[in-house]
Amino acid sequence: MKKIITFSFIVLHGIFMQAQTYKEWVRKADSCYTAKNYELSVSYYEKAFKIEQKSFTDLYNAGCSASMARQHKKAFKWLNLSIDNGYENIAHLKIDNDLKPLHTEKEWNKTIDKLQKKLDVIGANYDKVLEKELAEIYTEDQEIRGEFMNVYRATKPDKKKIDSIGKIMERKDSINLIKVMKILDERGWLGKNVVGTQGNQTLFLVIQHADLKYQQKYLPMMREAVKNGNANPGNLAYLEDRVALREGKKQIYGSQSSMNKKTNKIRIAPMIDPDNVDKRRAEVGLGTMAEYATKLNIEWNLEEYKKELAETEKLENTKP
Repeated sequence: MKKIITFSFIVLHGIFMQAQTYKEWVRKADSCYTAKNYELSVSYYEKAFKIEQKSFTDLYNAGCSASMARQHKKAFKWLNLSIDNGYENIAHLKIDNDLKPLHTEKEWNKTIDKLQKKLDVIGANYDKVLEKELAEIYTEDQEIRGEFMNVYRATKPDKKKIDSIGKIMERKDSINLIKVMKILDERGWLGKNVVGTQGNQTLFLVIQHADLKYQQKYLPMMREAVKNGNANPGNLAYLEDRVALREGKKQIYGSQSSMNKKTNKIRIAPMIDPDNVDKRRAEVGLGTMAEYATKLNIEWNLEEYKKELAETEKLENTKP
């Protein structure tokens, strides 16, 4: 009897393993990456890529996990496949802390050169001056944030360091904002056909990190840019949510998180109509809430979220 039960478990386990979808394996990989279990993350990405290898974002993230797991051969394989499948952000590739273990390898410069050659062909007709300026702004914006998060996520965060880096970040943000506002006011929201995907992304990032009054000023311009194909709808969703929350409203796409003061845990900030959020996210090219929550190390449960949201609203309404 025991042998039969054991055999049945093995068969059922095999069926279960086969039944896992690409997205489910990637979700597991992302969850392990967030938990800093990089080796297990790599193994889950491998299972996902046996099903398909189409998403350059997933391939890039897999390369990061492999790099952190010190599995350099796999890291370069996935990074190169990511480039082959559409990855273009060379500024991010160069400063990504996850990829620093690869910098001493001969293959690193080959990978950088491969992407640069690809970008030279794609960007033959770009505005080279603006593309270069926006690449520098991108590096300024992301490098300091990477440094900040390294200190913030440390086992014993150093408050003085956090405050010091935070002030540097504010200063860099204000300088970058002046530069980007000049571009937007003179040229409008430039599409990737003018400044490349990375340059176009930089315009969004700087406004996303700005004060509310500047976000409110350029939000209509970005909306129009999305209609004209000059901005990413998913990026616009993030800006819409951030502005809504800062104005005291509920977010639309569930892209922003906040601290639950009662449980002292990170949660998805209040949103409208949670039942249909995945439909709204799909319309702008964003993944499901469950997939997004995994990246934030949050367990997504729609019914629990609605219950918590109702309790929060009830509490706020009873305040004097």
